[in-house]
Amino acid sequence: MSINLKSSQAVIREKRLKSIVGYKGSIKDLTNKAQSGCIKNSLRGFTQATNCSSGCAQGHLSSILDAAIVNHAPIGCVSEIAGANASFRWGQSIRNWERKNVQIINTNMSEGATVFGGSKILREGVRKAFKRFNPKVIFVTTSCASGIIGDDIDSITGELEEELGIPIVPVYCEGFRSQIWASGFDAAFHALLTRVIKPPKESHPEIVNVIQFNGSGRDEVTRIFGKLGLVPRFGIPYSTIGQIEKMSEAGATISVCGTLGGYLGNGLQQKYGVPYVTALQPHGIFGVNDWLTKLGSVLGKEKEVEKLIKEETERILPELAEIREKLKGKKVVVGMGPSFSHNYIRLLQEYGMDVVWGISWHYDAQHDHGGCPNCSKYLAGEDQDIPVSVGDQQNHEVLNLLSKVKPDLFIGRHPGMSVWATKMGIPTVMVSDEYSAFGYNGTISFGYRLIDAIANNNLARNLSKKIKLPYTDWWFEQEPFHFLEQEEGKKTDSLA
Repeated sequence: MSINLKSSQAVIREKRLKSIVGYKGSIKDLTNKAQSGCIKNSLRGFTQATNCSSGCAQGHLSSILDAAIVNHAPIGCVSEIAGANASFRWGQSIRNWERKNVQIINTNMSEGATVFGGSKILREGVRKAFKRFNPKVIFVTTSCASGIIGDDIDSITGELEEELGIPIVPVYCEGFRSQIWASGFDAAFHALLTRVIKPPKESHPEIVNVIQFNGSGRDEVTRIFGKLGLVPRFGIPYSTIGQIEKMSEAGATISVCGTLGGYLGNGLQQKYGVPYVTALQPHGIFGVNDWLTKLGSVLGKEKEVEKLIKEETERILPELAEIREKLKGKKVVVGMGPSFSHNYIRLLQEYGMDVVWGISWHYDAQHDHGGCPNCSKYLAGEDQDIPVSVGDQQNHEVLNLLSKVKPDLFIGRHPGMSVWATKMGIPTVMVSDEYSAFGYNGTISFGYRLIDAIANNNLARNLSKKIKLPYTDWWFEQEPFHFLEQEEGKKTDSLA
């Protein structure tokens, strides 16, 4: 497969990766359909609010230290930057940097702009961003409004680039383009691949591009890579444009999240020949061992990796056995993005827990390097056929499901979803940090975190007694997937 880097727009995941947001079944069935090419997106007769791809694009690009964003949209489309700014300031704090806000301007498209065109206010916004922030690059993120009226973003940014003398890069992330908000990551990385990253001037085989989110686990990655004679280059958040420009000079690229890193990793391999390491995510012992083994194979570090894995695994096995003893048999439901969801199911099985359901916010039937995701194939090859579903944070389905399966623990990767499980009285762990359960030390610390969450459930228990959920008794009497369309005459409103 190849990524189209000649276009100014990334192809959305529904077309490129056959991604879906509606499914109910089992991991073996889901994987078989993905591998055979017959996966089908089931529609819903009722849906709730979900995320927008512009949030992923803007959140990631706004964390580049010497870049600016002009969001060509009504003012409401930039409201999500409040969360991105909080995350950006937290990331600076853990690095002991001076805390600054993200550099973003919104064009505040009004009714007049949507009728007569927004080219004038876009030009004004870009010029203001240039004057106010003195950036190395300005990214222009689009919106539903600017997309619907057909503003010629390519031409406008091209003219402004000649005027201002820096790259003015369009990022096409209109919410209506894709139901998969992770398409926003692809839009951001497409802009970097086509307009920012430069051909290599030097070769640095010891450097590994590590694609991540906020990067709290930098010290641990550096420690592990140091034993292999490798040096991590973390990105994209908290990088400079100069550092991103040189990503083509690395010996390899690897990612902490398959959903996040696939587009950039495969794009770097396709355009510049930098190998992209495809492996399980480095969460849990089996995951990090696979991650490092594949990296070592690509860089000729097989012996060093074998020695490292032996030392690190033997070091933590006694403590891991104690954690397993405390978590063994505990019922757990997982709700995360596709790579995290299926990789964390595998991690929880390492703890000896009983995963009674796995939810992913979308599902990619294939990756840009081709083939079904490794984590899905791994789970499908196990004896247990775990019940799974796909839904873009449809709270009505998740809460109904939790009321039926009654887990001991819910593990989520979105605060807007995880809080509801807590309100139901279910102990909840929200995995906001991509380095939770990373590697050997992270596997141990995350295990203790789960033990603590189950042991101390006072908050969830007290909330459940005082909070009335926003759903009627009628809805909780239905099956969780009552509104998901039927497929091939099968009922989707059954947990069986």
